[in-house]
Amino acid sequence: MQNRFPHFTLLVLFSSFLFSCGDDQQAYVPRPKGFNRIDLPTQAYQKLTEKHPYTFEYSKSARIVPDTFATAQKDWIFVYYPQFKANIQLTYKDINNDPKRLQDYINDSFKLTGKHQVRASSIQAQKLVTTNDLTVMIFKIEGDVPSPYQFYTTDSTKHFLRGAIYFSTATKNDSLAPVVNFIQKDMIHLLNTLRWR
Repeated sequence: MQNRFPHFTLLVLFSSFLFSCGDDQQAYVPRPKGFNRIDLPTQAYQKLTEKHPYTFEYSKSARIVPDTFATAQKDWIFVYYPQFKANIQLTYKDINNDPKRLQDYINDSFKLTGKHQVRASSIQAQKLVTTNDLTVMIFKIEGDVPSPYQFYTTDSTKHFLRGAIYFSTATKNDSLAPVVNFIQKDMIHLLNTLRWR
């Protein structure tokens, strides 16, 4: 049997096609790359209670853990952030009023920071004076590095303290930017409340 309405069938199909291509349809574009949402705790601080030649205030989101590396010395500690798998490593050395020893410690700090040059896009050094009148040298290391900030401070006669923020692996630091900023503020608070014993 022959179709009596061939033009009608084509007209219905053509109309359906036109309506499906109307202006009220949304244009689909690929979404930009995103990162996981990171919930940051409130920044609050507590005093260091362990006996060391220094004291400071550190984040209530962190805990103090002794440094267990083979080269670790008695007063080396980690300010460990379990939520972020990150820490501020602190290494303390006694200068014993020896200018050569002090210069060696300062040179070591620059060498350790320089080891990140392979992966760093830039390293910026800045000298600051804390609210307790301590002079601090802070290194900001940009790029996909495990340590975005390092620092050292000294009284030039007895105490030398070096610190570094470390993440467990080198990651895309733009995805960790909120965490890096959070811990960097804690680092500044630690330095502003640092006192020698």
